[in-house]
Amino acid sequence: MLLMPLISATLEAVLKRLLYQDRAISAARERLKGKVLRFELAEWETPVILVFGERQVDVLNAWDDVADCTVRTRFATLPALLERQRLTQLIKQGFLDVEGDPQCIQQFAALLDMAEFDAAELLAPWVGDIAAEGVTQAVARRLTEARRLLRTGQGRVAQAMTDEWRLAPSALELAWFCDEVDDVTRAGENLAARLDKLEASR
Repeated sequence: MLLMPLISATLEAVLKRLLYQDRAISAARERLKGKVLRFELAEWETPVILVFGERQVDVLNAWDDVADCTVRTRFATLPALLERQRLTQLIKQGFLDVEGDPQCIQQFAALLDMAEFDAAELLAPWVGDIAAEGVTQAVARRLTEARRLLRTGQGRVAQAMTDEWRLAPSALELAWFCDEVDDVTRAGENLAARLDKLEASR
């Protein structure tokens, strides 16, 4: 994938800012120092390898040695790593295939959980403080609006289903309707037979 070097460089800058700026999580960082965590995503041919150092995490696409922990998963599952309490559940359900030291992925998930994520702060070095703040506020507004529309839509669908259920005929009404249809059909057949007789007598 031609974009992988750019993706790796961006991810490295984001993780450095996210995980290595805050002194409060230095103890959690220390547990990962010297560890190598390899991600193999179903959608990408190239792996993403995190090598944790003292001052930063290096994001590579190739590593000659065996990683301390290899995680095979899908791209859509990665956001769930921000909720470390779900990690065991994801492994049991088969969403994460972990090979090697499972503590490595657990410690990484814990580190992400402790990090204070501020999108504006992460964007600021590239677009400037004011633009970063404006972008994050706009995205937050759009997400809030999308959630509101989704809730409204779900409410409308539920109301429509309830209304349709009320309008649906009961079993007795359906049986009566079928009887009426049969009567009309028989009457039509009788009328057709009479017309045939009348036509034949002429």
